[in-house]
Amino acid sequence: MSEVLVTGGSGYIGSWCVLALLANGHTVRTTVRDLKKEPAVRAMLRAGGASEDAKLTVCQADLQQDAGWREAVEGCDYVLHVASPTLTSLPKNDDEMVVPARDGVLRVLRAAREAGVKRVVLTSAFGAVGMGHPERSRVFTEADWSNVDAGIPPYQKSKTLSEKAAWDFVAQHGGIELAVVNPVGVFGPVLGSDYSPSLGLVQRMLDGDLPALPKFAMGYVDVRDVADLHLRAMTDPAAAGERFLAISGHSLWVREIAAILRDRLGDRASKVPTRELPLWTARALARVNPGLRLLRPQLGRNFDATSEKAQRMLGWSPRPIEDTIADTAESLLTLKGMTT
Repeated sequence: MSEVLVTGGSGYIGSWCVLALLANGHTVRTTVRDLKKEPAVRAMLRAGGASEDAKLTVCQADLQQDAGWREAVEGCDYVLHVASPTLTSLPKNDDEMVVPARDGVLRVLRAAREAGVKRVVLTSAFGAVGMGHPERSRVFTEADWSNVDAGIPPYQKSKTLSEKAAWDFVAQHGGIELAVVNPVGVFGPVLGSDYSPSLGLVQRMLDGDLPALPKFAMGYVDVRDVADLHLRAMTDPAAAGERFLAISGHSLWVREIAAILRDRLGDRASKVPTRELPLWTARALARVNPGLRLLRPQLGRNFDATSEKAQRMLGWSPRPIEDTIADTAESLLTLKGMTT
């Protein structure tokens, strides 16, 4: 089996990628910005069912610094670059998010190329595919790119420009293969308190923090299936030089997610709202409500996509999204019970 570096092993997708690699017999290294996080990383892996983590090494490396990356990638066959800089509040300007993301990708690619790594799998996002287009509804494919000149949010802009920088690097320098995974909204079981922001929507519905449901639709995918797609993109010869959208089925309106929660959880979903917020009201509230302000570009729109390419080329088969939503809710309720 291979030795694989996963950047950002303390993150939601990163931790599930580590679990999938260990389950498939690989030797794994993962990076954290602070080695004090190592016990938390190992605790999450045990929560995910890892019976043996002796084949895991945790090392320190920061995407915004050169130190540590040469040592992290030395001797590795593959790299899953999952980590991406995050901010706790809206940036004052886009470069606060764009520059660290782009520079981090290039830092990892340079180190991997110099170390003789065969292939890097980059975790990008649907945000690099479907944002900034005028259509109210369409099905996006890997041929699409977000329009960074259309005033898209900083996170999606950072994902677009960092992915483009990765493709440009490989085209210019060669010597390493690149494959990219572009997940839509990521749901699924949580291993700890550090999980995908997408799950905040489900948590708020369960807690009754949403008086009404915002009107927008987008795709969702299970984090376990995202990890599986990373492993397929890592080893399948056909994946080199390709990007792969990861979506389970088709897009869902928020009201459809709410209906699934009520159907699967019964009384435990009693706080999940049933009323959809009128679009004009949501747009007015978005001017003053920070949560809705982040959703303003999505209100009234249907961001759909297809994973036909991943299924056809790599044999990827995501689980039904209804099962994922139920597993997400069950996991969040369990986590809340453990922390209260």
